[in-house]
Order: sequence, then structure tokens, then C-alpha cells
Amino acid sequence: MASIISAKNVHKTYDTGKIQVKALRGIDLEIEPGEMVAVMGPSGCGKTTLLNCLSGLDDLTEGRVLIEDKDVHAMKDNARTDYRARKMGFIFQSFNLLPVLTAVENVELPLLVTGIRLKDARKKAESALELVDLSEWKDHKPSELSGGQRQRVTIARSLVNEPTIVWGDEPTGNLDTENSNDVMDLLLRLNRENKQTFVLITHDPSIGKRCQRTINMQSGLIINQNSNK
Repeated sequence: MASIISAKNVHKTYDTGKIQVKALRGIDLEIEPGEMVAVMGPSGCGKTTLLNCLSGLDDLTEGRVLIEDKDVHAMKDNARTDYRARKMGFIFQSFNLLPVLTAVENVELPLLVTGIRLKDARKKAESALELVDLSEWKDHKPSELSGGQRQRVTIARSLVNEPTIVWGDEPTGNLDTENSNDVMDLLLRLNRENKQTFVLITHDPSIGKRCQRTINMQSGLIINQNSNK
């Protein structure tokens, strides 16, 4: 099976002018379509940098990243942004919800940015909230929702464009154990039912074990990979 994500000799160096920080030091990685992968390692090992480089949020210093056989870093900025908006979803630890908007308005926002009509965007947003069991809370603002519910809104927003790949940076990091398990149950169900590819950054071994594969990083390198199938 052809890889949906392919990284070849990926390097990322941050140059502050006074010091160079080598965040990634030659990453080779293949991820198959529909796979759920956890990237783990100590703080500062390069996990989030890897996610940002793979998804095209951050530029590479050296190497190549292919998504669906397309070189995302060879695209012009506007084309790369459009590709992310159409093909990728993002789940962040801090939720990143706009407090003045309701749940459904937060979810439909990425669609409106890409030019989809409000009526169509609202219908898709309501379907995404139904997918995460939050239909009854669609008109509530983030301050009126629990932490687990806010993360479900974030997940609905990441899924509203029916992405091929969903990236999660500590998607359960701000949640207690019960809500963390509930969110992971949801992600596993969506992965299984929709055949979407999930790449999750996590420090939690219990989350890593529930993914199909665990990739362990240290000092900007992949040190080992373990199949959990």
C-alpha cells in the first residue's frame, strides 16, 4: 500500500541569530492511509515540530515531505494553505475556540474561510457536531461547555471539511482521565468508520497504546517504532 505521508531526510533548524537549534535531525517516516499513529517522547524532543513540518505549517531546512504523493513544501504559500484547508484537520490541546461564537459557529468557520456558502457550511457543521454527539449543545458558547465538550467541538471543527488526514497535538492534554478516554474512544471510532489517517502527538502512554503504531522520538530523531496491532 502506498504511503499517504512520506518524510525523507527531514531536517529543521531554528536559527535565532546567536544559536542554532536542530529540532529535527534527519527524519524518515512512512504512514499508511487510514493508520492511527502516536508520536511520543520527552518535552523538547521535536514532536510538535515534526507535526508542523509534516503538515506544512512550518518550512523544512532540508528534506522532502509527500502527502498523497504531492510535495507540500514545493507548493506556493497560498496553494499549501488551500490544500491544508481542504485535506487536513487539526486538533489542538488548547481548543482554540472563539469565545464569542457558538459551537456550531466555531465549527463552520473553516468552511466559511474557504468560501463555502453560510447555508451549506451550517449544514455541514451541524452534521459534524452530530458526529461527536453534541447536537443539543450547538447553540452554546465555549464558556457554557465542559472541557470534554469543548474538545469535542474542536474535533468536530477538524472533521467538518471531511479531511484525509487529522493531526492532533496533545488532543487530550487538558482533559481528566474520564474525558481523555471518551475523546480517544471517539477518535478511534472515527478512524475506524471514516478510514481517516490520524497522527497524534501525546505524552500519555495509555493514549499511545491505543493507536496502531507508536513512534518514539528523542533529540530530534526517531529512535524506535512499535506496532500495537
